[in-house]
Amino acid sequence: MKILVVDDDKDIVELLSIYIKNEGYEVEKAYDGKEAITKLNTNPDVSLMILDIMMPHMDGIDVIKEVRKDSQIPVLMLSAKTGDLDKIQGLIQGADDYVTKPFNPLEVMARVKSLLRRSQHAVTNDVPDILEVGPLIIKKDSHEVETVDGKSIQLTALEFGILHLLASHPNRVFSADDIFERVWQQESVVSAKTVMVHVSHLRDKIEDATNGEKVIQTVWGVGYKIEAH
Repeated sequence: MKILVVDDDKDIVELLSIYIKNEGYEVEKAYDGKEAITKLNTNPDVSLMILDIMMPHMDGIDVIKEVRKDSQIPVLMLSAKTGDLDKIQGLIQGADDYVTKPFNPLEVMARVKSLLRRSQHAVTNDVPDILEVGPLIIKKDSHEVETVDGKSIQLTALEFGILHLLASHPNRVFSADDIFERVWQQESVVSAKTVMVHVSHLRDKIEDATNGEKVIQTVWGVGYKIEAH
């Protein structure tokens, strides 16, 4: 597997490259946003991108916007900013997870492994390959979602994971902690806001494709569910 590391700080790129190689992955490097886009276009086998936000020429948020036009590869965002709004902005644009600088490289690698697992494997193995929930058809093996009238919905790996988890357990309410631990496959850490942003983005995509149908429901103070019909 190949991982693209994007940061204008060459020391950070080199540090992460050492840890990535030690885990047996290949590394591609870029030092600004425009170079990152070029690297992705010339390396279609990149499995995940580690992306800094603050960079010259093209910042990380704009890179995510561009990437999400035609790719759903996992993106782990690096942020020197500590404000929640900066992290949420990145997640809204399509990042899958974030780590705040200064970081422990071992934590970064744990997030990388989790995102790669999430993108490679279906959420569960004991449910049908195809689920029909309201206006949606969810295909587990291919990680595809479409409406009953054939309109494709492009989801990130984590968005698909959330949708598949809820659809696999109709009427069951999952808390943000439950969703985080099952979909991110990590212990819950500041999970509520992260899950909230991903659910919001997922809802927007579903409603855009289904003329506003409310598939995912919020149970206030508890969590989220999809009702069986």
